[in-house]
Amino acid sequence: MSAVSTDSDSEPLPEELRFRLLVDSVRDYAIYMLDPKGIVSSWNAGAQRFKGYDAAEIIGQHYSRFYTDEDRAAGLPLQNLAIAAAEGRFETEGWRVRKDGGRFWASVVIDAIRDERGRLLGFGKVTRDITDRKAAQDALRQSEERFRLLVQGVTDYAIFMLDPAGHITNWNSGAQRMKGYSAADIVGQHFSRFYTEEDRAAEVPARALRTAEREGRIEMEGWRLRKDGSRFWASVVIDAIRDERGTLIGFGKVTRDITERREAQIALDEARQALFQAQKMEAVGQLTGGIAHDFNNLLQAIGGSLELLERRLASGRTDVGKYVAATRASVDRAAALTQRLLAFSRRQPLRPEPVDLNALVTGMRDLIDRSVGEAVEVALELGDGLWTTRADANQLENALLNLAINARDAMPEGGRLTIATGNVHVEQPPGDGNAGLKPGDHVMLAVTDTGVGMPPDVLSRAFEPFFTTKPIGQGTGLGLSQLYGFVHQSDGHIRIDSETGRGTTVTIWLPRRDGTPAARPDPCATAPLPTTARGTVLVVEDEAIVRMLLVEALTEQGFSVLEAEDGNAAAAILASAQAIDLLATDVGLPGINGRQLAEMARARRPDLKVLFLTGYAYNASVDGAAVDQSVFGPNTELLGKPIRIDAFLAKVQAMLGACG
Repeated sequence: MSAVSTDSDSEPLPEELRFRLLVDSVRDYAIYMLDPKGIVSSWNAGAQRFKGYDAAEIIGQHYSRFYTDEDRAAGLPLQNLAIAAAEGRFETEGWRVRKDGGRFWASVVIDAIRDERGRLLGFGKVTRDITDRKAAQDALRQSEERFRLLVQGVTDYAIFMLDPAGHITNWNSGAQRMKGYSAADIVGQHFSRFYTEEDRAAEVPARALRTAEREGRIEMEGWRLRKDGSRFWASVVIDAIRDERGTLIGFGKVTRDITERREAQIALDEARQALFQAQKMEAVGQLTGGIAHDFNNLLQAIGGSLELLERRLASGRTDVGKYVAATRASVDRAAALTQRLLAFSRRQPLRPEPVDLNALVTGMRDLIDRSVGEAVEVALELGDGLWTTRADANQLENALLNLAINARDAMPEGGRLTIATGNVHVEQPPGDGNAGLKPGDHVMLAVTDTGVGMPPDVLSRAFEPFFTTKPIGQGTGLGLSQLYGFVHQSDGHIRIDSETGRGTTVTIWLPRRDGTPAARPDPCATAPLPTTARGTVLVVEDEAIVRMLLVEALTEQGFSVLEAEDGNAAAAILASAQAIDLLATDVGLPGINGRQLAEMARARRPDLKVLFLTGYAYNASVDGAAVDQSVFGPNTELLGKPIRIDAFLAKVQAMLGACG
């Protein structure tokens, strides 16, 4: 076809020709005419393109040949024309047949064409191939149907939709099974009817929807109600659903009945608690048995020595030095045993201070060498730039020495003892045996030997009190339990790694603490006592014998001494006008305890010096932390019981500035 000229000199095309050219140029639609009987009378390029017939082949043929055999047998072609003639227009979709026999899904519009007098001249027919669109719609419909069947087929979960106000819009079989309502019962009702009265009164349903709308999702657990009023424990997820513009159109809600799982978890927790209680009672039994055994031996030694002292003194003999020495040795052993018990229970009085582990280890090198003997090679692997920690340096030295001695005993034929330090940063607590290691910066101390190691059953009980593999008389079984208590009381972590025949490593982590390590020895601790002393001391002790000994010792040294048997009596003395330079008080007093007494005294006498005497620091604690000097100021000291008289006097002299 030649191009249509648009020059101004050209004759304008007739309207009919322009319309025919327009129709012939359309290739995405089949546009053609039928006579009143359905015979094809025109054919455009679009019809030729997707039906396969050219104009010469199809003009004069009945349009029914485009229909399937089934549709022709059903008389659909003539019915469609009859409807179009009667109503002026007919629109439908259906399968049509191409020249090659292939099928396509067609969108069809048939318009009746009449002249000005209303006579039917024929039909205009427009057909479009929408096979691809139908395939997509079918796929979507099948997907939706499969999803609907899936949701309906799920019986262990209640899956349903809510409108933005919380009304139920659909209901699956799992919801019906779990909650007891049929779709006819519940669709259109508000979902809050599943909540308990307490939750509805607390507006839990409304708050759940608000949270889901704001955050997109909420997960929760709680009691829910069935139709019959019974309760079940539910795990609930509510998701906000929005359209492509972000407008909230409702919520998707998934509920699962986890009552059995919850009951099983509760039963498991109760069983664990019962097991823990049984294990605790077993440990207490072992602990008390061990304490009774050791203290009976110590009391036997003390009692026997005192009986022999009485007999010899009664007979006028003065050669009693060995009995006095035996008594003092037994007292020292009892004090050491008590300190180990306090360490295990984490109630020993600690004196934390900044500590440089490298300096501490280096300073103990000679003592460790002498303790382990020549058969054991001692190697130090000290980390550079080591951070400072804060701990009781004396306890830390004792711990290191005990570990060295344990290592020596594990290497009877000799071996190598390695003491290592280093800085460790923990991002998050690791698993296994280090789950108790807290995140943050830590200073590490590791003691490794090449000894016999421990089998798994021994390793699992290494921290138990009174558990030891050493022969009777060679160990109390409290060394490692004491170390465990000290480390945890210092906010640290300890772990033992050992394997039979391959040695043992004990690793201690202590938190990093800033500060400058200071010299620890007290210059007055070993200073000779002066022949005269000045100052007034108030001694408060509810144990009469202990109070008598302390008062007499102070009086012998020239101090002015006041005494009280409890906190109430001491408070009355402190309220008087008497000048008192130092308050020496037990912590665990009846009535007003030692800590409260010190606070009351400081309120009246801010410069008063206070010396706490305690078997453990628990009653003098602040929020569970052991008493140290920082709690009550610079004029506060603490001595742990049992107290050596010379140490007590030296401490009093130092606090009152009467030494050196």
